Amino acid sequence: MTAREKPAGKPSATPRRKGPSRAERRAEMTERIMDAAEYLFSKHGLYGVTLKDVAKRIDVHHTLINYYFDDKKQLFDAVFARRAVETSGRRMAALDDYERACQGRPTVEGALHAYLDTDLDTYIQGGEGWRNYAAFAAQVANTPEWGAEMMDRHFDPVVLRLIDLLKKALPEAAEEDVFWGYHFVTGALVLTLARTGRIDKLSGGLCRSDDFEAVKQRMARFMAAGMVEICEDRARQRSSDQ
Repeated sequence: MTAREKPAGKPSATPRRKGPSRAERRAEMTERIMDAAEYLFSKHGLYGVTLKDVAKRIDVHHTLINYYFDDKKQLFDAVFARRAVETSGRRMAALDDYERACQGRPTVEGALHAYLDTDLDTYIQGGEGWRNYAAFAAQVANTPEWGAEMMDRHFDPVVLRLIDLLKKALPEAAEEDVFWGYHFVTGALVLTLARTGRIDKLSGGLCRSDDFEAVKQRMARFMAAGMVEICEDRARQRSSDQ
């Protein structure tokens, strides 16, 4: 038999293309459910959405949702946690990078830029899914019944990391003034993320509540000026009283 000759036999079978595995199909359906729920929760909140609404949005029978999530609250918690891990991690890394870059001598504006700009960039670059999450998270942050506990669980580490930098930037400030400053910052951020459209109407269209780029250009600087003024003014008052 020459090198070119081949023994007679059955033709080789064309290998079958494998479809997605069961685990991959489950993961894909889980993401579809959470994307649909995220959109609906961002518009209507926890109590304004049913599992049937979620099922209808992705065109499946509502009983399928229960195969993936026991109830609506479990789905709600999973949707919130999914992106919370990512946005919190990004901001923590940005704050760490900033402290290294400033060699341990932070400014209020620098720390706020690292914290706020990183978060806003996530929503600017992340598409409508991330913007839906922003509005969803804003609702959670403003719900006293259970929202504070969810925010505490997912965001306290990065918030306290920011506050630590603000204290270093304002060593003479009273601790409560730093916390009040953060309170005002997060209030403005949450209102921005909610995209209520109110500023659109008030400004006659001059400003848009979904223009996160315009917010990014202004928020850190504006908030830093107010925080520095309050903290330093109160520090001067305490000094003059002594």
